[in-house]
Amino acid sequence: MTVIKQRPISQTAADYLQNAGLTPLMSRLFAARGVADIAQVSVNLSSLLPPHTLTNNQRMAGLLADAIQAGKKLLVIGDYDADGATATAVAVKGLRAFGADAGFLVPNRFEYGYGLTPEIVALAAAQKPDVIITVDNGIASVDGVAAANALGMQVLITDHHLPGQETPQAACIINPNQHGCSFASKNLAGVGVMFYGLLALRAEFRERGLYAQQPEPNLTELLDLVALGTVADLVKLDENNRILVEQGLRRIRAGACRYGITALLRIAGREPAKTTAQDLGFYVGPRLNAAGRLDDMTLGIQCLLADSEAEAAQIAQQLHTLNLQRRSIEADMQDGANIALDDIEMENQYSISMFQPDWHQGVIGILASRIKERHHRPVIAFADAGGGLIKGSGRSIPGLHLRDALDLLSKHQPDLILKFGGHAMAAGLTIKSDDFELFKHGFEAVVRSLISEADLESVLEVDGGLASQDMTFQTAQLLESQVWGQGFAPPMFFDEFEVLAQRVLAEKHLKLTLKPVSGSSASYRPGMEIDAIYFNRTDLPGNRIQAAYQLQTNSYNGAQKVQLNLRFVSV
Repeated sequence: MTVIKQRPISQTAADYLQNAGLTPLMSRLFAARGVADIAQVSVNLSSLLPPHTLTNNQRMAGLLADAIQAGKKLLVIGDYDADGATATAVAVKGLRAFGADAGFLVPNRFEYGYGLTPEIVALAAAQKPDVIITVDNGIASVDGVAAANALGMQVLITDHHLPGQETPQAACIINPNQHGCSFASKNLAGVGVMFYGLLALRAEFRERGLYAQQPEPNLTELLDLVALGTVADLVKLDENNRILVEQGLRRIRAGACRYGITALLRIAGREPAKTTAQDLGFYVGPRLNAAGRLDDMTLGIQCLLADSEAEAAQIAQQLHTLNLQRRSIEADMQDGANIALDDIEMENQYSISMFQPDWHQGVIGILASRIKERHHRPVIAFADAGGGLIKGSGRSIPGLHLRDALDLLSKHQPDLILKFGGHAMAAGLTIKSDDFELFKHGFEAVVRSLISEADLESVLEVDGGLASQDMTFQTAQLLESQVWGQGFAPPMFFDEFEVLAQRVLAEKHLKLTLKPVSGSSASYRPGMEIDAIYFNRTDLPGNRIQAAYQLQTNSYNGAQKVQLNLRFVSV
């Protein structure tokens, strides 16, 4: 069941924002998302939190500067998702701009797993680096750091994940979520942490007088990569992250970005000059992630580091092909999951744990997300990992911190989960295949102890109704030009409509013509009819509906119109 809930609005904040020059609509939307000061909507780089306030960042900069000036060999160890790929590219491009001898290595998830493991350290040692720099990983790599130390390699960790009980003995760690860090934003993505490291490095070289006779590196050239990784990793778009994303989007729209990002946008059918945060999340991110899911993220990083349009286009085509394969694999897995789910009495379940031997390790996270969206339950999907082990990827719902739930289960049954890690909303783990049923029942018991039946209701937050005079192409453009995303949700409106026309499009989508009849849209003007699309729905709704929707632009065959993207309909 879906419950419609209107976001609360501070009228004082809304009035203040309107008096400061924002439109009534934008004032209402921003106030509903916790904005109370016009400074909170600033997207100027000067409003970024200062790099020196990230704990250990100045020490990190000193160590990096010493290594670069001594001509030491640096090796960046990345992760196999879009955040890890962009963080690796930022590290390599940024460090090389400072004159560093910097290469990169990214683990194949199927052979080496996640993070700086001893196995990855052994692989890295073949390149004989003096310094290992982790990006988007490392905070939990106690054994890997110890292995690197034993081989005489210095380890510098840049990460944003939650730490475990034991901290690796690295030479330096920057991570806004590490114990004792006072940085004002805890929501930097891995790529954002690395970018902050480079900002501090530039400040360090300034102190050393390196730029008295030569120009310093322009780190804003890396913001397109920072924006992509930040959006794709679904971190909360707080004020600091919104600045990073907006500045990156401006570079992309101006054509001043990586050849690889432009190539990925074009192959996805998106226009770079009109790129939005949603384009990065829904079109670029999945194609980049496809490399890490099915093959090796080295391919994705090479796309981001491409030095020519031709090279970038060639690699983007390979990534696009991999993404098509991923979608096909996902569809087959979804079919298998749906058959299994038909046998489950969902009203009696607080969680869903599933395992099929033929499922693909690289796609189970997406599968878990799809099942979670459909049934609004915490979901963990497992795939065979060989050697009698299975790997799981989980997605959670508001109200259940998934990593904490797994931690509690591991305390109840210490030998059940071999390893795990993650966040509130997503986590990964490994168990023995013979223990799947034991895990399923144990996880269900833990989830029941942590949440209530009310938490299993899907809540759709809306921004109330939209006045008919705001249902325009110009308003849709204004909304699409803003940075929306995780923790700063895109506007969702709720109104009643008369259905003037309806048909099924391409056998899987509903195309409708609507007339507003109630709520804020009740001020109907003659001829006020608006197109609407309801994706992946084919059941015709009848002559009158209540709908939650997003206002969006629609360009087709050269014509530009406004349309409603329906997200929920009741009759």
